[in-house]
Amino acid sequence: MAMVPRKMQSRPSRHIFSASDDTTMTKNIRATHAPVDGHIGVRPLLHVVQDIFHRAASLIPGIVQGKQVQMDAMKDSAYQSDLANVIDISYHTINKISCEICCKCSSGGDVHATTMGILGMLSSYSWDAKVVIALAAFAANFGEFWLVAQLYATNRLAKSVAKLKHIHETLEQVDDLGPKFQTVNNLLKAMLDVTNNIVQFHELPSQYIDPEAPEMLTASNLIPGAVYWTIRSIVSCASHILGITGLGQGYMTSTTETWELSSLAHKLDNINSHLRKQLTVCRQHLDDNRQREAFATLRLLFETPHQDNSKVLKAMFCSKDDPLPLFDGSSKQRVSIEVLRRKIVLLYITDVHNVPDQELVIFEQMYQESRQDSTRLESQYELVWIPVVDKAIPWNDVKPKFEKLQSMMSCYSLYDPSLLEPATIRYIKEVWLFKTKPILVVLDPQGKVVNLNAIPMMWIWGSLAYPFSSSREEALWNAETWGLVLLADSIDPSLLEWISEGKYICLYGGDDIEWIRKFTNTAYSLARTLQLPLEMIYVGKSNPGKKVQEINNAVQTEKLSNVLPDLAISWFFWVRLESMWHSKSQQSKTVENDHIMHEVMRILTYDSGDPGWAVISQGTGKMAQGKGDTFLKCLNEHEQWKDAAKDKGLLPAMDDYIKELQTPHHCNRLILPGTSGGIPDKVSCAECGQTMEKFYMYRCCNE
Repeated sequence: MAMVPRKMQSRPSRHIFSASDDTTMTKNIRATHAPVDGHIGVRPLLHVVQDIFHRAASLIPGIVQGKQVQMDAMKDSAYQSDLANVIDISYHTINKISCEICCKCSSGGDVHATTMGILGMLSSYSWDAKVVIALAAFAANFGEFWLVAQLYATNRLAKSVAKLKHIHETLEQVDDLGPKFQTVNNLLKAMLDVTNNIVQFHELPSQYIDPEAPEMLTASNLIPGAVYWTIRSIVSCASHILGITGLGQGYMTSTTETWELSSLAHKLDNINSHLRKQLTVCRQHLDDNRQREAFATLRLLFETPHQDNSKVLKAMFCSKDDPLPLFDGSSKQRVSIEVLRRKIVLLYITDVHNVPDQELVIFEQMYQESRQDSTRLESQYELVWIPVVDKAIPWNDVKPKFEKLQSMMSCYSLYDPSLLEPATIRYIKEVWLFKTKPILVVLDPQGKVVNLNAIPMMWIWGSLAYPFSSSREEALWNAETWGLVLLADSIDPSLLEWISEGKYICLYGGDDIEWIRKFTNTAYSLARTLQLPLEMIYVGKSNPGKKVQEINNAVQTEKLSNVLPDLAISWFFWVRLESMWHSKSQQSKTVENDHIMHEVMRILTYDSGDPGWAVISQGTGKMAQGKGDTFLKCLNEHEQWKDAAKDKGLLPAMDDYIKELQTPHHCNRLILPGTSGGIPDKVSCAECGQTMEKFYMYRCCNE
């Protein structure tokens, strides 16, 4: 039924705010509410209402502003089925309310009484259905009028209908209607906003939020009043529009009516502000509950045996139902987690802003080497990079850094780490103890965690650590002995050749170029005197930087000794030693009960202390080592220990003499990367502003 005009008459005064007590009015509103069992989804019907208003807006400027609902895109069968269902259920009620609005508005009825009457007609519906059905009834009248208006000038049927409705005079001056609808604009928008928020409350998934929770009880107290004032606004708006369209050019909007609609719009805006705020609170409460459940699910999944790893991986990466959550760095394509099924999976977990470039280079090199021979066991593992993103930092600020790192990797990575669920991040931090330093969690083909951090294993043994389990780590250590092979690994391509040739090999480090000049010259001079085949390699310092590079250049230019190919290899040498310390520590080994731990600690202490140090060995035999000045003094005082060398051998004699030179007074420091503790994880450098690395320092001073 289209809107019909009413005779010119004086309009009764309408008061927006009832003189009665708000509590009494709320009780009266609630008294009309007697819903039957079951809830209908009214979102499709609300979309139709929004579409009607927006399409009418194309005929009259400024009716409704905002995002238009794309009805043409909603053609899938599920949506159409839902829409047909809600219209079938509400069809007769929509028509009844349409007639009620036309009848009461044309006769100048009391707005409050009309509103309560409509609420009575809607008593069996839920609160969200009440307001959407009432809005649909208004939209039916409103849309019918503008459909006739659209066809009036070109369609004889529309022109005849307009005459019967007595709206032909209005439609002949349709271009003049725009200014008269300015007051309606804000009210229509406010009605839609409030309605949309009420519907969103009822769409909250019940399994994650208790209706009796304080957050929902507060919302429940707001919604009845919001429904009342929205329906009251519908009645007032219908009356106002009816007057404009029915009385034609001769109708003048009164100041009182304009004030009434503006007041209603202000009232609804205020209600909507409270609804939005409470909706945010409820969603946070809901999300907290959902994340708690997801966390508990993850914990249970990792504690339960499975046939393969798909369940645990889906729980970690596919919580957003993304079928392609991973990015293949080699093919540059998105892929599903099926590529990881029944594989040993190494989860490389990092902070986006704390991925050492050298670590990335070495990791990539090891991964590429493992891909080269598909028949090797090592090719059966897959590496997945999981960058943990701080939700407090906007994703657009993190994305450039993430994409740069991702482009450097040929392994798998998360396609969009911003979608990583808080529950997954919480599990990674609380159960797997991730903070800021990278970790490498190993899952076996059944999804069981077999190593909480295999990075030390990777640095010490590379792919030989396969399958990277804690039991494999223990077995590898049982087969190791301390010597140059374990210490130096493959840092120089010629190293193994020198060992096989029986040469004496000296590794030395520090950042004092003057000591380096004295030490290398003295060492080579003594080697020539004793006719010893000697090779020396400068290995720099841990966390090598500009100063180490300058020393590398000087050593090469002055031909003092060999140097490592680049700073990444120097970094790798030291990180392997630190990894040995961490690996042994995880196995409860100490300097008192483990020889390898004792020797590793000595060299790490050298690096953290004096500006120089050295280790010398021949083949796989005994090593002599010491701090820079002590070692240099030993070389200069060769005459003091040369006789002992004839009996003990060169290296044992050197080592004993170095120990004799050491005094009981010392001040040794051991500095290692920090992984936990109560001090801040992030501290900015006062000079450059970059995040400083956190370290632990152990000190023993006996002076």
